Amino acid sequence: MKYRDLVKKLLKAGFRFYGHGGNHDRFQRGSRIETIPRHREINEKLARAILRRNGISD
Repeated sequence: MKYRDLVKKLLKAGFRFYGHGGNHDRFQRGSRIETIPRHREINEKLARAILRRNGISD
């Protein structure tokens, strides 16, 4: 999955940009902080796990 597509799904689900890390970006929704690797392509298993963990459908 492309980084851009994953971020769009997170933002649509109510997350907001929280800050940059070394090679990751952080997004926050309430007290939940999700760390996303800043790569063009994100491994499909990782992307699905991030979405599933936050109750977002593919």
